[in-house]
Order: sequence, then structure tokens, then C-alpha cells
Amino acid sequence: MDRQTADRIPDHIPSDLVTDFSLYTSPGLAPTEGGDPHAAVSCLHAGPRIFYTPQTTRDGQGGWIVTRAEDQRRVLQDSETFSSFRKIFSSALGEDWPVIPLELDPPEHGKYRGLLNPLLSPKRVAALEPFVRERAITLIEDIKRRGTSCEVMSEFAFPFAVSIFLQFLGIPSDRLTEFVDWANDLLHSTPAARTAAARAILGFLDGMAADRRANPTDDFMSFLVDVDFEGRKLDDQEVRAIAVLLFIGGLDTVAAAIGFDLYYLARHPDRQQELRDAPDLLPSAVEEMLRAFPTVTPVRTATRDLDFQGAPIRKGDLVACPSMVSNRDPHEFPDPDTIDFHREDNRHVAFAYGPHRCLGSHLARRELVIGLAEWFDRIPAFRIKAGTAPTTYGGFVFSVENLVLDWS
Repeated sequence: MDRQTADRIPDHIPSDLVTDFSLYTSPGLAPTEGGDPHAAVSCLHAGPRIFYTPQTTRDGQGGWIVTRAEDQRRVLQDSETFSSFRKIFSSALGEDWPVIPLELDPPEHGKYRGLLNPLLSPKRVAALEPFVRERAITLIEDIKRRGTSCEVMSEFAFPFAVSIFLQFLGIPSDRLTEFVDWANDLLHSTPAARTAAARAILGFLDGMAADRRANPTDDFMSFLVDVDFEGRKLDDQEVRAIAVLLFIGGLDTVAAAIGFDLYYLARHPDRQQELRDAPDLLPSAVEEMLRAFPTVTPVRTATRDLDFQGAPIRKGDLVACPSMVSNRDPHEFPDPDTIDFHREDNRHVAFAYGPHRCLGSHLARRELVIGLAEWFDRIPAFRIKAGTAPTTYGGFVFSVENLVLDWS
């Protein structure tokens, strides 16, 4: 750790709880050809159950990393002590408003969450299932017509996940490529590109909201601009803050999960065959791969001073709960680095935990099960194409690209 970095460590942090670990730049987490970022974080369980690093966030803020599953659940459940109010998206624009309900704490969080829960309930997700299956089949059949290999992220994972999101939000699918580019810039690019993408997203969503006020349909944006919320309509800022959450949540995380699942299965033909021989095992396998290959790190801000498992957390400290770390916790999961499609009592936190548990988890699960089922039905045994190597990324959202699969 260099002197400049060391100087940024607050005085209340004990030196024996400081490491130079970073979800963005540590070995296996920086962009790596043929990498395995989830294995790279599993080694953290050999150290303290909570530690401080000066490189917790993408913009270089320091904070605590919580490694144990039980401790992460305690943090994510306790909104009074560990606040979600961070305003990450708006700060990229030099503005000051929270994404709703993700960056709100109870009781305000619950008011908006209750408004949105019915829109992504199991019943509503079941109604979307025919469209989800049709999109998977269409994309896979198009891939097959083009040959015996594909770059699965750009040709299947992103178009599949994003087209379902566009259908839900009421956005024409002919803008799919543009939306994928915005998502990549927002989550994985330079600060300037992130700001430009955020402005483009807001401009689009504001324009769509104005159009739906004048020309309502039966889509999600029409619901937002017309719904009765505590005896009134949502204002413009509330509409954009909710729409941003759905936009970000729908564009990247499901695609990344599909990518990591297919990356694993391409390297393990025996596991492919296991699922081909027992297709009823797929829902359990999806849960296990969600445990083994989660992509998101929730971050909270301490609202008061406290001692937490020996760590002197002070008001204002950031506290990160990487799902990919707690999901490899040997105190929670026997043989955590073994991918066991028959694993029982799989209490993973791929969709977070507590009041902020992922609003779209039901839809995400169905997308993964249906997408992989249709892939297996139509694509024979596949492998990483010779002469290629996917690139993996750590960070706030883990990702994989250049994943070229071959079944020739």
C-alpha cells in the first residue's frame, strides 16, 4: 500500500484490520482473460470476518468489507444502523436525489416498495413467461442459423435479458443495441462515459414519461405516471427515480448471470450432461449457480458509531456486503467452492437480503431457468472456442465478456 493511500485511512481504523484488497483491482478481479473472479474472493474467508480497505468503491472511497453471511444479513436487515441512502446515480450527474426505492430507508422505502411489488409478483411474472420463452427461442434459433459458434454475451445474454426488460417497460425493441451500450458505459466505463450514459438514460426516460402522460398505454411507464400514491400522482422526480432503478436492474445483472453460468458449464462438460440428462434439476442448478456466481455488492453507510464483530465502525463509514464473498462462506455452505446442483437449504444472498431484497428476483429466476432450458434444448455440447478466452471483471457488478462458445 503506497503512502498516499495509507494517508486516506481514518484514524479510528486499527492497522491490523486494514488490507489493500479491492473488488476492482486485486488479482483475479481486475480485467482478466480466462479469469474466475468468484474464486478470487473466496480466499477472503481465511482472514478477518470484517476488514477495512481504502479501495471499496469505484471512485476510490474506503470502507469496511463484511465477509460472513450471517454478518451480511445483520447489516442488510438493519436499515436504522446501515443506511442505503447514497445517491450514486444522481451524483454522477452532479445532482442530489435517490434512486427509488433502492436508496431509501424505511419507512419511506416501504411505501414505494408496496406500490411496485405487485408489478413483479409471481403471478405477473407467470404472465410474462410466454414472451420470455419466445425471446429465448428466437435468439437461439437465429444463432444456430448463423453457424456453430457465437459470442454469447452480445448474441444471446444481453439481447435476451434486455428485450424482456424493454417489453416490461414498454420500450421498442429496435433500440436494444443502444440500451445495451448505455448499460455497459454506466456500469463498466470511464467517469466521463458513465456521466454521458446517465444523462442519455434520464433524457430518454423523461421523454417517455411525458409521452405516456399524453398517450397512455398498458406498460410500466404508463402505470408510473398515472398511479395513485397516497392520494396523489407521483411527481416528475419520483417517476424518473423509479424508472432509473428498473432500467439499471433490467439491463445488466441477468445477462451477467447467464454469462457466468454458461462460462462455467462450457468448462465442465460433465455438468452440462448432468443437466441434459435431468432437466428437472435445472431450477435447483440455477439456485446453486446464483449462489456460486452472484454479481452485486450492496453498500451501506453507518448512521452511528458501533462495534461490529470487533470492528470500530464510525458514523459515515461505508460498509460493503459483497454477495460473492458471503455466498462462499464455509460457515454457511458446506464445501462452498463446490458447485452442487443438489444443494439443499441454499440461503444465498444473490438477490441481497432484508427490506431491499431484489424487487425483480422472481422474474430473474424465470429468465435464467427458461433461457438455459431453451439453450440446452437447441444447442449441443458446447465449449470455449479454441484460441479465445473470455475476459472477466470484478467491481460493483461482476461481469464477463468475449465469451465465445463453440459446438462444432
